[in-house]
Amino acid sequence: MHKFILILLFVLTLFSCGTDTDTGEFTVGSDYLALSNKVILIDTVTVEMSTINFDSLVTSNQGRILIGNYDDPIFGKVKSDSYFQLSGDSYALNSSGSDTESVNYVFDSISMILKYDKYYYGDTTKVQTFNIHRLLQKVKANTDDSNFYNNSALNYSSESLGKISFIPRPTQKDSINIKMNSEFGEALFQKIKKREITDFDSFTEFFKGLVLVSETSNSNIIGFSALNSKVRMYYSKYMADENEVPYILDFTIIDQAKQFNSISLDKTGTLLQNLPVSSSNLSSNLTNNQGFIQSGTGVACRVEFPNIKQFKNLSTNGAIVNAELILKPVNNSYSEKYPLADSLSVYIGDNLNRISGNLVNSAGTTVYGVLNKKSDELNENVGYTIPIGAFLQKEMLKTNSRSSLILTLPGISKSVDRIVLGNQKHTNKIQLKIYYISY
Repeated sequence: MHKFILILLFVLTLFSCGTDTDTGEFTVGSDYLALSNKVILIDTVTVEMSTINFDSLVTSNQGRILIGNYDDPIFGKVKSDSYFQLSGDSYALNSSGSDTESVNYVFDSISMILKYDKYYYGDTTKVQTFNIHRLLQKVKANTDDSNFYNNSALNYSSESLGKISFIPRPTQKDSINIKMNSEFGEALFQKIKKREITDFDSFTEFFKGLVLVSETSNSNIIGFSALNSKVRMYYSKYMADENEVPYILDFTIIDQAKQFNSISLDKTGTLLQNLPVSSSNLSSNLTNNQGFIQSGTGVACRVEFPNIKQFKNLSTNGAIVNAELILKPVNNSYSEKYPLADSLSVYIGDNLNRISGNLVNSAGTTVYGVLNKKSDELNENVGYTIPIGAFLQKEMLKTNSRSSLILTLPGISKSVDRIVLGNQKHTNKIQLKIYYISY
């Protein structure tokens, strides 16, 4: 510490200046303005990085059906199945008023129509296959908060009601159509025709819901709109003219809280296979000097500043006026199949990884890590910059425990995006630039 202060004092003599600017994180007021003020840049502060794993993430009421699986070369085997409850605007066949008219209707077919929401992750040049299964229990949460989580699951029949193999075109096509089992469709049609199903309760008693399950040979995960996807039943009049348009009954996910994605990660054989859950962390020193983030599975990166309180010893009167944390994605960990997100979400956490809120600047505005996409030959300029001056100033003045920063990706509960970051020992190392003023 004595050596550090001597070096700092030497640097102070080299970089002495006055300032009257607002750094954006800490307002330099008139009390600080004097010719004797000294502002220095310090970029040698220790930053500790580790990986954590949240117990669970709420995946219900996210508006996205997420289906698929792929073998990630870094994180392991990622899989998402989607569960949902359906309901209808009507539980009656078309009628112009005659009580006997429905007798003349016959079942034609039943299909599931899934509308792309343009989200995808992985290799979309490969065929994806998934099956539709009927739930054996109602979509009812077993938690006090009525939410479903990424580790939630419901019992379902082993019999497939429909299967599709296709090459995803999430940015080019509108939707996909999966023909469903005609025996199931006929049974549902007869229940409605005979008025055994007349409302939501009788409907869900017979048809509790569906789950979409991907086969293990897939290589991507695709997003579909929960709001705009549906099961559609087609029926027509007996001996109808071949040019007559069939009637339809649609069953949709009206209650978005009754749709959720079960997202899992098999970390066997990866650097993360010993990742503890919840309140512990895995040091980046044990994972090739890397920190990891993955949406959907609860993997997040923790960043700490163990020596920040020592800044109080630099001068009798001093403050951190600005600071930038620059995080570099590890070379070759991202590609067209595994693209970098445009931003990072930043939260404040404690030593048990409990989040207290978003990171904000001195004006109270939420702070994000913004990606610099300008790359040079060695990708040295690619990275996320987070302004953390206000946070470090508060941490410096604390007298008790310190806080950490928890880094996640946007859409943490409805996507499987991931990123690998380098620590201070890595070639793509994390950087911290602190601007300190003594006055």
